Amino acid sequence: MKVCVLVLGLSLVLSVCVARSPYQAVLQHSRIRGRQQGPNVCAMQQLKGTNKKYFTNCKQWYHRKICGKPTVITYECCPGYEKIPGEKGCPAALPLVNIYNTLGVVGASTTQMYSDRAQLRAEVEGPGSFTFFAPSNEAWAALPTEILDALVSNVNIELLNALHYHMVSRRLTSEELRHGSSFASMYQDFHVHIHHYSNGIVTVNCARLIKPDQHATNGIVHVVDRVITAISNNVHSLIDVDDDLETLRTAMAAAGLTAMLETDGQYTVFAPTNEAFEKIPQETLNRILGDPVALRDLLNYHILKHMQCAESIVSGTPMETLQGSVLEVGCDGDQITLNGKAIVTKRDQLGTNGVLHHINELLIPDSAKVLLELAEDSPVATATKLFVEAGLSPHLTGSEALTMLTPLDDAFTGKDTTMTPDLKKLMTNHILKEQLSSKALYHGQELETLGGLKLRVFVYRNNLCIENACIAAHDKTGRYAAMFTVDKLLSPPMGTVMDVLKADDRFSLLVGAVQTAGLTELLNQQGALTFFAPTDAAFNALPPAERDQLMRSRQQLQALLRYHLGEGLLVSGGVASHTRVQPLQGEKLELGVRNFTVYVNKVPVADADLMATNGVVHAVDSVIRPLPLKLDREQADGPAAAFRPSASFRADSKGFRDDEMFQKVVRSRSSRTMTQ
Repeated sequence: MKVCVLVLGLSLVLSVCVARSPYQAVLQHSRIRGRQQGPNVCAMQQLKGTNKKYFTNCKQWYHRKICGKPTVITYECCPGYEKIPGEKGCPAALPLVNIYNTLGVVGASTTQMYSDRAQLRAEVEGPGSFTFFAPSNEAWAALPTEILDALVSNVNIELLNALHYHMVSRRLTSEELRHGSSFASMYQDFHVHIHHYSNGIVTVNCARLIKPDQHATNGIVHVVDRVITAISNNVHSLIDVDDDLETLRTAMAAAGLTAMLETDGQYTVFAPTNEAFEKIPQETLNRILGDPVALRDLLNYHILKHMQCAESIVSGTPMETLQGSVLEVGCDGDQITLNGKAIVTKRDQLGTNGVLHHINELLIPDSAKVLLELAEDSPVATATKLFVEAGLSPHLTGSEALTMLTPLDDAFTGKDTTMTPDLKKLMTNHILKEQLSSKALYHGQELETLGGLKLRVFVYRNNLCIENACIAAHDKTGRYAAMFTVDKLLSPPMGTVMDVLKADDRFSLLVGAVQTAGLTELLNQQGALTFFAPTDAAFNALPPAERDQLMRSRQQLQALLRYHLGEGLLVSGGVASHTRVQPLQGEKLELGVRNFTVYVNKVPVADADLMATNGVVHAVDSVIRPLPLKLDREQADGPAAAFRPSASFRADSKGFRDDEMFQKVVRSRSSRTMTQ
């Protein structure tokens, strides 16, 4: 709506504000879109290749699509107006005539003709006040021949009854057709059921009003897109008499849901056919049918809390089910889609307390699934295969309370996935010993794995991580266990920071430097450090004279290494734009991310997240220098600029007072300040 306000200005805002119903709001939007064509012109969106037209709302206008299909813009007179030859737009109000004559001018001439045959003409021409939901000419043509023949063969009874069911003995404008209301028809007081949806679509017995509010001297006509029939059975009765829903009927009885669908309400049931149940593996189906909790969740996932007619759906919308989770209900052309799949085979079976749509595929909610089934429906195929190959299937299909940390497929790119004892142990440590929710995790929490390891939880502003692996999707909570999708393969800590350095050949020079600087104890003791660890390549990139001097000086080495050691434990997933880390000595380090690479003071991290029991190591192939004073901090997440010590180092006089290499810079700055 914000986009519309910007484009259309104050006039649209005022129009929407005074709109009295969703339909009126959409009608007013169509009027504004059509006003350049003249007075009382409405812009309509027509589905290409069909005669289906819709008053346009803001979203549809800009997307130029309905149900994912392209539309063309047409212009026609708004309800109640007509053209005058030679004049622009639709300046004239339609003359008010009785309902019978109104039918002839609003595209319902077939209804007019059948009113003659059924001897209804005198009634709709005479005194009174009526609402006539008049089927369009196309609606009558769409009726199966045998049904139409049955109606017109006994003119005085069946056809008259059918037409009377389309009538209410009072005038009802679209504003009075409120969502969920019903009105006694003129056929034995059987009710017609109204739904006025937030997108502006109004239905009667799931037939869409395509030309509402056609006023007449003795009432009002709403042209609808189908012939409606009287409703006498509730939703449960519809299921009970349908042979295609025999398995559903049995399941509903077993779950104790039969009584609910007999009570008053506004339900939408996406009813799985017998075929849908047959598509499910027998083992899975038997497990669910034998588990009352899972069965109830399964069936409630097929039921919406409100009534949703097919014609009301013009785009994908998340809708809450009785099970509590959300079902994405949408459309693709003339097909209704559920969670993106066109599986509705029969629509709009209307009952007194809801509507039934047949589907040919069972919808299984996460809450009825075991771990393996949760994984099979996610982009984690590689991890799932490895869990099975590691012999963990009993845990994935059983009833243990567990949480599985499941890396995305991308996490295995470039990695050898051949099952080995070490990989088996690693996959075992991806399963936690309790069912968890990521919303309940907190910083510093320890989680025990099936392999006996303790994994740490890190909470950052932009991420929630377990060791080096950060949550990459919403939790999936199954019948007994939960699944966290994570962005990386876990790297459990196997020793202290010093142990990590000693075990990696890339850090042989650094290990010697740490020992020379007297920092071995610091890197072995308990704590939480982030070490941007220079590799041998980083030291070898220094000028030989500078490197030799550095390696001989305990004080210089200590100052340099303490500048590479950050306070707190920060894994790569916790780095966002303009993240700052306070080193043990010196100015704060500036971190950022570009193209999935972490940069620290513009130096790229070559290998991130080498986890330790007392911190984390990030390998860097360049020695990190302080950023120049005048460098825009926002540039910290990019390639390093040339180091210019005379202008760039902001000295910490206490921390670096013994560093000869940096003292020259300090003296240079001081002398310039004094001369000023």
